[in-house]
Amino acid sequence: MVKFGIAETINDLQEILALQKLNLKSQISDQAKKDQGFLTVNHSLDELLLMKQNTPQIVARYEGEIVAFALAMLPGLGKLISDLQPMFDVIEGITLNGEKLSNQRYYVMGQICVGEKFRGQGIFDGLYQTHKEIYSPNFDLCITEISTSNARSQRAHERVGFQTIYNHLDHVDDWNVVAWNFRE
Repeated sequence: MVKFGIAETINDLQEILALQKLNLKSQISDQAKKDQGFLTVNHSLDELLLMKQNTPQIVARYEGEIVAFALAMLPGLGKLISDLQPMFDVIEGITLNGEKLSNQRYYVMGQICVGEKFRGQGIFDGLYQTHKEIYSPNFDLCITEISTSNARSQRAHERVGFQTIYNHLDHVDDWNVVAWNFRE
């Protein structure tokens, strides 16, 4: 049985990094990217430790092993993780429902990944439901961006309740910025 919770130890963070590495865009075939989706950013242990200080990192465990994760971070961390700075710069300028995102209570979903053997079992949705349980008392929105070439991820996020609110191109890819409004 898969159990959802938060990453608590250094070992948990190392398991996240190991699963992340297996699913990086640079590590999988073009067909796997198309069929299964992919991850773009390769975090360091120090970055995950910084993120963990302010935002619990949501994980799914099977028999004690982390088989999926959904990372989160506060907007202020964008300046500390250079690969993510362009995303945070774009988000700060977006207006949603007549108000700039920078004036709203939001956090950023940094990355979500379900191990290959555990896909198609509802774990993706479970990770996000756990996010909502933990974060909705203090935040109105969860924001993330998805590569426009990652159709599987886009469909999965829409299924959970995310809506595309902006599109932009940066030095890495073409992105859809998506938002999940916890108040709707």
